[in-house]
Amino acid sequence: MAGNNEHIETKLIHAGEPDPRIAGAVSIPIFQSATFEYGGEASYDAIKYIRLNNTPNHTALHEKLAALENAEAALVTASGMAAISTTLFTLLSSGDHFLAQSCLYGGTYDLATRELPKYGISFDFIDGSDPDTWESKLKPRTKAIYVETMANPLMEVPDLKAVVAFAKAHSLVTLIDNTFASPVNFRPAEWGFDLSLHSCTKYLNGHSDIVAGAVIGRRDLIEQITHKLNLLGGTLDPHACFLLHRGVKTLSVRVHHQNKSAHAIASFLEQHPAVRKVNYPGLESHSAHAIAHELFDGNSGMLSFELDGGVEAAERFMSSTRLPIIAPSLGGIETLLTRPTTTSHSGLTPEERQQAGISDELIRVSVGIEHTEDLIADFEQALA
Repeated sequence: MAGNNEHIETKLIHAGEPDPRIAGAVSIPIFQSATFEYGGEASYDAIKYIRLNNTPNHTALHEKLAALENAEAALVTASGMAAISTTLFTLLSSGDHFLAQSCLYGGTYDLATRELPKYGISFDFIDGSDPDTWESKLKPRTKAIYVETMANPLMEVPDLKAVVAFAKAHSLVTLIDNTFASPVNFRPAEWGFDLSLHSCTKYLNGHSDIVAGAVIGRRDLIEQITHKLNLLGGTLDPHACFLLHRGVKTLSVRVHHQNKSAHAIASFLEQHPAVRKVNYPGLESHSAHAIAHELFDGNSGMLSFELDGGVEAAERFMSSTRLPIIAPSLGGIETLLTRPTTTSHSGLTPEERQQAGISDELIRVSVGIEHTEDLIADFEQALA
């Protein structure tokens, strides 16, 4: 078993592994059993049952994911949106209010603006880089503040230290979607965040073959979220657990390469005459570069950019590339291209996208593990 003082590369391999190993198996088996023999459990939530997310496959993942972010506990879910929605429904009730960063993943945006109000839960958007404006948005029943480590798709980085300080001053629960950064680049618990949310579909699994989510953070909150999830049923299947458990072990190797490759590609694009703007916190031109440099161990494999020539130029570029796949999602071993207006943020109205700064011609890039020089050469010929 990995210890708390060991590096993340070691924890990825050894944290949460069965001890002793099950029948000597180096890889944990898939426990494809819906139910387990009663062992005298004292509560309903302790009974071993797939829907309760507590099979041996689940337990191993919970321990490993908590160790990666140096947090107290973790919980895996059926998807990233299951993690986000279950967490918000656990923390917020009718009449409650929360603050949210203005630029969010499209699914989270839809949940906040269209679904939660049906349950009497209200919100206000905040500018993540302007802490002085946050207090004016507080209400008597404000309970939480929600941000993303690196906002999807514009790669904005909120003032994360200010978020934690503000929340402590006003007794708010802090939630951060850490999907884009991954635990390799940022570990929210180390900086005082209460809960970290992930779409494990992305970097944590890394192979574009499952959908999964996770909540990582304070033990007391994870316990409450677990009980809610047990009722709502957002369970991760044991086979998907196995694939996530296997995929996460290469997280550090993948992300370190993707960090370096994305930085090189962003630098190339920034210098290209056909490119109007590049969004990547590793660039000195990025508005939050100083914050990213202070807090992050890397700036992820995600970037976005705009070309001169609008949507037509964007579509022409994407169709002219040879290596990337034009597809939604991100964080896998293959490079993916997409226009967020047609995928992740298509549920927003044109006015909402404009307000968030998401143009129709914006191209989002999820850099894979191909050789960096090959990707740059491909981008160069496509731009030509």
